[in-house]
Amino acid sequence: MAKYVRRQFSEIVGGSYFLFGPRGTGKTLWLRHTHPEAHCIDLLESDTHRSYAARPERLREFLAGLSTGPKTVVVDEIQKVPQLLDEVHQWMSQDPSTRFILTGSSARKLKQQGVDLLAGRAAVLTMHPFMGFELQEEFSLTAALQWGMLPVVWRAEDREAALGAYLGVYLREEVQQEGLVRSVGSFSRFLEAISFSHGGVLNASAVARECQVSRSTVEGYLSILEDLLLGFRIPVFNRRAARKLVVHPKFYLLDCGVYRKLRPRGPLDRSDEIGGAALEGLVAQHLRAWIAYSRKDHKLHYWRTKAGNEVDFVIYGSDCFAAVEVKAARRVERRDLRGLRAFLDDYPESDAILLYGGKERLRINGILCLPCEQFLRDLAPASELPH
Repeated sequence: MAKYVRRQFSEIVGGSYFLFGPRGTGKTLWLRHTHPEAHCIDLLESDTHRSYAARPERLREFLAGLSTGPKTVVVDEIQKVPQLLDEVHQWMSQDPSTRFILTGSSARKLKQQGVDLLAGRAAVLTMHPFMGFELQEEFSLTAALQWGMLPVVWRAEDREAALGAYLGVYLREEVQQEGLVRSVGSFSRFLEAISFSHGGVLNASAVARECQVSRSTVEGYLSILEDLLLGFRIPVFNRRAARKLVVHPKFYLLDCGVYRKLRPRGPLDRSDEIGGAALEGLVAQHLRAWIAYSRKDHKLHYWRTKAGNEVDFVIYGSDCFAAVEVKAARRVERRDLRGLRAFLDDYPESDAILLYGGKERLRINGILCLPCEQFLRDLAPASELPH
């Protein structure tokens, strides 16, 4: 049996909360390890799902049958029966001693049905794929780039098969069974097409031409990806902009292993192009997890001028302002620093970090250059970025 990995995710002390995260990120395992005494309702079980979907009020009967006093109740995949939130809300009002932890891998049905997430009475937290800091010596940049950091894949004996099964589960159980799209085949083609946008500025019109569908259809598919937590966009940083900037966001799939699995390959595809996008995506997913687990007001952006200067990531918050560029090369060339230097010209208050594929910690023209593998292994929630 694989050793349990202590996650950097921390919950709200004492209060009820939603725990969202893509499937396979370890929400259920973490809850079982952290709350072995909790009373669990797993809506992925067919019988359980049918029972509560037919009679949501059965939840009240279940709760009334539990012993009196403080207790924790976990409802797994709450989006499968959104009507249960009304029952949870009512119970919270009459018995504040009951703590609810409501997990979900999609907020789409909750949003579609106008659910207000308990009127703000429960916090909303997120769980992400593994971080290098969580795995420590087990972390390997080579393995992470090839297979990604989803716990369900990382722990599998056959990671290739696990990745394929992972995407199959989403297409079968989330997209097809929930009736999110008219044609699963069209959505599958869209997934292949959108993989070319991973790590790039998103052009929905170009994706629509590639898929031979309308732009509005692509926007709908993108919304489904984000609601299912399979992809995310980051906006351009435009505070006190001194230059003309692009306006479109960048797009990333949730995990670099998922990206590699979806990305078609052919004679015209360069391995360094695919590898570079995978590395940038790996850094993106780590920074998102670091921000979420740190629980600060940091926001993730990128910066790109119409003249072509670009910085992969800008982290901005009340106590953090940093620009991060990612290069897969083993050596740092001065041209690699051009985007960061341009950013520092406009924002001298910021820190600048270049992550690269080498082994040495360098400082070139005031810019800190760090081995990417070490940066990811050392990136701990609530800690400061190196500067």
